[in-house]
Amino acid sequence: MEVWRHWKAGQTLHEIGRAFGKEHSSIRCLVSRHGGIAPAVRRRALLALTQREREEISRGLASGSSLREMAKGLERAVSTVSREFARHGGRPAYRASQADSEAWQSALRPERCLLSINRKLRNRVASKLLLDWSPKQISGWLKTQYPAEESLRMSHETIYRSLFIQARGALKKELLEHLRSQRRIRRSLHCRIFKDGRGQIPEAISIRERPAEVEDRAIPGHWEGDLLRGSGNSHIATLVERHSRFVLLIKVRSRDAAEVVGALSKHVRKLPATLRRSLTWDRGLEMAKHRDFTVATRLIRR
Repeated sequence: MEVWRHWKAGQTLHEIGRAFGKEHSSIRCLVSRHGGIAPAVRRRALLALTQREREEISRGLASGSSLREMAKGLERAVSTVSREFARHGGRPAYRASQADSEAWQSALRPERCLLSINRKLRNRVASKLLLDWSPKQISGWLKTQYPAEESLRMSHETIYRSLFIQARGALKKELLEHLRSQRRIRRSLHCRIFKDGRGQIPEAISIRERPAEVEDRAIPGHWEGDLLRGSGNSHIATLVERHSRFVLLIKVRSRDAAEVVGALSKHVRKLPATLRRSLTWDRGLEMAKHRDFTVATRLIRR
């Protein structure tokens, strides 16, 4: 369970491998078997025999003690002791460690997940996944579509579990291809992958820090720009005047920063002086992936 503790803390496979002196591929085999979702911690039932009690039974059998004597010493019912050694080889073959291990394995009772039980719900979820809906969208749709039917509602996390843990036998593996992320294992919320500064603007000023007169659209002359990327490596840059909603659409050859800035600067010069008097550039490009579009440029007057 130490491996899962490191995984839930957001460490990478390489970091976990170094911590345990193992190859990252070995850690991946363990993690991917459970879809990146830590299995529930198993605990003994409160009324189950403990290993210490089984040791006492083993010593009692070796010394020739009667069932009643062993049961009295353990403060257990005679039938409990009788079933225990009868289940694990009887008097001559009973071994405490082996009996404890067999009891632990036989106590495993994996519950069937909701999607494997409820065919109607499974079909609803699968049909939406085929339409490239995200598990979160499906979960929200189920709540609004079936507000009075608890049996037809489930969380997005349950859908992810059913997809990533194929041993559940609920959703077909092919449906993984319809997820927006191509991962096959669930990452921790604390994961540091892609949070190391890549794709970020050095010393960028957040759009949330723009002045109040820009935010409320009360004064003309403030602009905001975006870059939309479509299929076939096509790109369109947009400029929107926040007060009047005047829009410029500019086709650009690539999403390269210099290319986008050059194309926008060229078209800005064609604007009337009253519109471009307040247009200034924010520093750099802000990249953010959103489905099949890439929102890239932010232009605001500081």
